[in-house]
Amino acid sequence: MRKLLLVIILFSFQQLFGQLKPADSIRLENLMKQMTLEEKIGQMNMYTGNIFGDDPVFTADFKYEDLKNGRVGAVLNVNGIKNTKYLQELALQSRLKIPLLFGNDVLHGLHLLFPIPLAEAASWDIGLMEKTARIAAIESSARGNNWFFQPMVDITHDPRWGRVMEGAGEDPYLGSLIAAARVRGYQGNGIGDTTSVMATAKHFAAYGAAIGGRDYNTVDMSNQELWNVYLPPFKAAAEAGASSFMNSFNTLNGVPTTASSYLQRDILKGEWGFRGFVVSDWGSVGDMIAHGYVKDAEGAALAAVTAGCDMDMEDQIYKKYLPKLVAEGKVSMDIIDDAVRRILTKKFELGLFDDPFKFISQERWEKAINNPGHIETARQMGRESIVLLKNEIPEGKTQPVLPLSKNIKTIALIGPHIMSVRENLGFWSPWWPDDSTRIITQYQGIKSKVSANTRLLYAKGCEVSDTSTAGFAEAVRIAKQADVVIMSMGEQFDMSGESRSRSDITFPGVQEALIKAIYATGTPIVMLVNAGRPLVFNWAADHVPAILYTWWLGTTAGGAIADVLFGDYNPSGKLPITFPRSVGQVPIFYNHLSTGKPPKNDSIAYYRTGYIDLMQNPKFAFGHGLSYTTFEYGDFRMSDSTMKTDGSIRVSLSVTNTGKVAGEETVQLYLRDKVGSIARPVKELKDFKKVILKPGEKKRVEFVITPDKLTFYNEQGKQVLEPGEFDVMIGSASDDIRLKGSFLLNDEL
Repeated sequence: MRKLLLVIILFSFQQLFGQLKPADSIRLENLMKQMTLEEKIGQMNMYTGNIFGDDPVFTADFKYEDLKNGRVGAVLNVNGIKNTKYLQELALQSRLKIPLLFGNDVLHGLHLLFPIPLAEAASWDIGLMEKTARIAAIESSARGNNWFFQPMVDITHDPRWGRVMEGAGEDPYLGSLIAAARVRGYQGNGIGDTTSVMATAKHFAAYGAAIGGRDYNTVDMSNQELWNVYLPPFKAAAEAGASSFMNSFNTLNGVPTTASSYLQRDILKGEWGFRGFVVSDWGSVGDMIAHGYVKDAEGAALAAVTAGCDMDMEDQIYKKYLPKLVAEGKVSMDIIDDAVRRILTKKFELGLFDDPFKFISQERWEKAINNPGHIETARQMGRESIVLLKNEIPEGKTQPVLPLSKNIKTIALIGPHIMSVRENLGFWSPWWPDDSTRIITQYQGIKSKVSANTRLLYAKGCEVSDTSTAGFAEAVRIAKQADVVIMSMGEQFDMSGESRSRSDITFPGVQEALIKAIYATGTPIVMLVNAGRPLVFNWAADHVPAILYTWWLGTTAGGAIADVLFGDYNPSGKLPITFPRSVGQVPIFYNHLSTGKPPKNDSIAYYRTGYIDLMQNPKFAFGHGLSYTTFEYGDFRMSDSTMKTDGSIRVSLSVTNTGKVAGEETVQLYLRDKVGSIARPVKELKDFKKVILKPGEKKRVEFVITPDKLTFYNEQGKQVLEPGEFDVMIGSASDDIRLKGSFLLNDEL
C-alpha cells in the first residue's frame, strides 16, 4: 500500500509540474526547497473570518500572528475589499511572502442573486447556467475572492435533505452536464484571469444519500450505485478542470470520506488523474473523532492526510499534529510535499506570486454590480427556472387560467410571500444594504404588468408557519371581489439549506387551510409555490387549477414570475427531481431498478412496489413541466435496428407546436438496457434537446446514440459496454413517453 501511495504521489507530481509555465515550475521547486516543515504545513491550514460581519475579520489574535509567520495557506468568509487586502498584506509579511487563497461559499451569486441551483437545474439550459456562474465569478473576483466552494454536485433522491436546494437534483446525466457547465463558468478563460475563480466540486462523495435525508448522516451503498449514480457529476467536474475538490461530512460504507483513500487517492488523484487539491469540509477532519473512526485529533490528522486530504478547513488539526507525525515517521515528507505542491501550483496558476492583489478592484466591482446585462440574465434565468405544474380550465370557463390578461379587472393577491423581500433570495445568500430596494417582490412584478385600470387587492392571510387563522376572513373577502386569485405559498427561505432537513415537507402552518378557504369562494386560483425543495401539497395539486413552481428565484424574482404569469414568457421549465405524493414514498426517483415483481397496476396486490394505501407513481415526475402551448411528437425514425460497439445510431422525430403561442419544448431521450450483468434502471436520461417553435411550426429533432451512452459501471467500478437489446424512449417527461423503439448492440457485426 505504501509503495502504491508513493507511485500515485510521483505520478501526481509529474502531472502538476507539466501544468505550469516552465518559469513558474522552476519558481515552485525553488520555493519548496526553501520552505520549512512548519511553513509547508501552514499552506495546508485554512482559517475562517467572521462570516456574519466585517469587523473583526478574525475572532482570534493568534490567527493574525499565524498569517504573519507563514502558517496559513487560505482563508474563507472574509468579506470586502478592505479586509481581503489587509489580510493579504499580513501574509506578505511572512518570511517567504506566500500569498493567500480567499475562498467563499458563493452558491448562486454574490451581489446579484440568481435562482437557487436546484431551480436553475429546472431550466435544463446548460449554456445559461454557465453564464450565471460566469457572472458570479466576475462579481466575486473583484472583491478579492479567488476560490469558490462550488459547484455542489451531489445527487439526491430525498427531498427531506435540506441541501437538495444546492444541487441539480436526482439525475446523474443532467447533473454531470450542469457540474461541468458551472466549473467552466466559474473558471472562465482560466483561473489566472482576474474575472475567474477556482471551482470546487463538492461534497466528495455520496453526501446526498444521507440516510433518512438527515444532514451529515451515514451513507451505505453498493459500489455500482456509487459509480453509476453519485460519482458521474464529480468525474464531469474533474474533466472540466475543477481546481479543487471538497470531501464530505458523511461516512461512506463505514469510512469517513475525509479518511477515504479509495475516494481521494485511488479514484480522484489516481484513476481520474486529478491535478488540483482536496480541501476538507468545515471541521470534517476533527469530525472523525465523533464518528468513532479515530480516538483523537492526532489520529484524525494522520488518517486525513494519508488518505489525500490536502488542506484542513478551520480545525487547526494539521497545524497542531502534522509536525509531530512527520518527526515520528508516521507521515512521510512525500505526502506533505505532494499536498503543498498541489496548493502552491494553484497559487502560481492564479498569478498571485506576481500580483497578490490582482483580484481586488473597486472599479471592477462597481462595474460588475451595475451591469444591466447581468441583471437581465438573472431575470431570464428566473423565467426559465419556473415550472408550470398544472394549468387546467376551471369549471364554467373556456380557457385555462394562465396566462393572465394584463387588462383583467381585479386580482386578489394572497399569501405569505406576495410582499416578501428577503425570502426571494433563498438560503446561502448575503444581504446587502440596498437589497430592500433592489429585490423585485412578487407584488411589484405583478403591478408592473397590469393596466392602469386593473385593481390589485392584497391580504397576507397567514404567516409561513402560522397557527392562527385570524387573517383568513380578510383574504376570503378580497377573493370574492376578484376575477382571479394569485396565492403565493411555500417554505420560509431558511427552511432548506445546510442543516435544514425536514421530516414533514408539506406546507408549514395553516397554509393549506387558507388555500381551501379561498378555493371555497369559487374564484379561480393561480398558486405560486416558493421553496428550496420538492414539497408535498396533494390537496392543492388536485384542486387548484393553475400551479407554478417558482422555487427561490433571487434578486429579480418578482419580475421573472410576472413575465410568466402574464405570458410575456411561456414557461419551459422541467423538474430535475421527482415530487412525491407523500414522505412515505421517499426515496422515489425515476431511474430505479425493476423488481422481480414489477407493478402492473395499483389494484393487483402481489405486483406492486409501493404501498397498499398509496398510488405507486409520484405526484409530479422527473422531467415534468407544461407550457401555454401544446407539442405533438411524430414521424419517429431510427437509422438502423442494430449497432456495432464502435458505431452509432441516429434517432429522429418531428415536433410540432399545435397551440396558439410560441413555446419551447425540452425533448428527452431515455434508454433502457434490457439485460445486463447487473440489474439496470427501467430508464435513464441520455440526451435532451430544447426546441423553440412558433404556432403551427414543425421541426425535426435528432439524437445520436453512441457507445458512451450505453456503458455502465459494474460492481468493481469498471466501465463496461455489454451487447444486448436496448429500448429507446422519447418523451416530454420521464412519465410522458411519446415515441418508442429498440435496437440491438452487437459486437459480432
